[in-house]
Amino acid sequence: MARSGRRVLVTNDDGWRSPGVAALARALADDGHDVVLAAPVEDMSGSGAAIGPLHSDAAIAYEDVEIPGLDDIPCYAVEGPPAVAVMAARLGGFGDPPDLIASGINPGPNTGRSTLHSGTVGAALTAANFGASGMAVSLGVGDPIHWDTAARVAVLAARWLVDAPATTVLNVNVPNLPAGEVAGVRLARLAAFGTVRAAITGSGGGKLQIELRATNVTLKPDTDTATVLAGMVAITPLVGIRTAGLESDVAEILQADLLGGA
Repeated sequence: MARSGRRVLVTNDDGWRSPGVAALARALADDGHDVVLAAPVEDMSGSGAAIGPLHSDAAIAYEDVEIPGLDDIPCYAVEGPPAVAVMAARLGGFGDPPDLIASGINPGPNTGRSTLHSGTVGAALTAANFGASGMAVSLGVGDPIHWDTAARVAVLAARWLVDAPATTVLNVNVPNLPAGEVAGVRLARLAAFGTVRAAITGSGGGKLQIELRATNVTLKPDTDTATVLAGMVAITPLVGIRTAGLESDVAEILQADLLGGA
């Protein structure tokens, strides 16, 4: 059992029907947490931390859903990206606000600087923006896919997070291996690239054809992408929006031009 069970929102960017989100919710509930699941109605991959258009008179549409194996967990399908589910949950939309947001399990790694675009990671970063800690959990792909390995890692990461300072965010990437074959766990920095990169392969008729290709770039072993490829779990602490570059002279230059009439 968890050392101190907490209220946990489980979400993802693949939609509530994904086996990964069910595996994550089940594992956290079995470890003693008070789990609520709220995930998008449809696939919202690549949505980052987007919440979509919200207006003063707008409503966030959701519905109760039943997920096999989660009869004891309230589950909701939300019209919108995962970040809006996080926002709604932290504002009390699904009962008591969660202390922790767990996003995943995403089929496919979310490594490198492209995590900026990941809805899985965006949900965890949104948690911090609304005062809670969060973790994004992703798993390498293959046949079979070892959801249980990633779920086990997520349980252990959640146990650590409940004692961490509020708004701590972890990006967790797990190799697609049986738990007994995982080579270890390593703190890793973001790589320059993930395991794939986008490329334009054609254009015409008002359309650009995009293809995801293997990077085939040798990365330093302390990066998250290289760590997962080496059969290890990569743990990357992340921060969201914060002020940077106050030493810049941009304000002085703009003010001089603006007030000087240039």
